[in-house]
Amino acid sequence: MPTRGTGSWLRNRLRYYIWHDWKKPEKKKRSLIQLCVDKGTAYAWSLTKMGGSTVAQSPILDTTITVQRVKQRGFVPLVEHYQSFSKHPYKNSLFPII
Repeated sequence: MPTRGTGSWLRNRLRYYIWHDWKKPEKKKRSLIQLCVDKGTAYAWSLTKMGGSTVAQSPILDTTITVQRVKQRGFVPLVEHYQSFSKHPYKNSLFPII
C-alpha cells in the first residue's frame, strides 16, 4: 500500500472541513446537487451516519470536491507552493548566501 503524501492529507482535511461546514443534511444534499451529483445519491449521502473523516475519504467527495474546484476558491496546492520557492532557492531563503 503506497503511503499518502502531505498534499493528499491536506486535501482530505479540506474536504472534511467542507463537509463539516455544511452541517445539516438539507445543506449537504443541496451542495452535492450543485456539484453535479444526482438527487438520489445526494440524498443518500446527506443522511449517512458515517463520520466526517470517512465521508471525506469516500469517492463522493473525492470526485466532486476536486483540486480544480478548490483552486478556484483560492487554495494553493502544497506542491505548487513548494515549486514557487524552489525555482529560486536563495531568493526566498531566510539565510541567503552572501
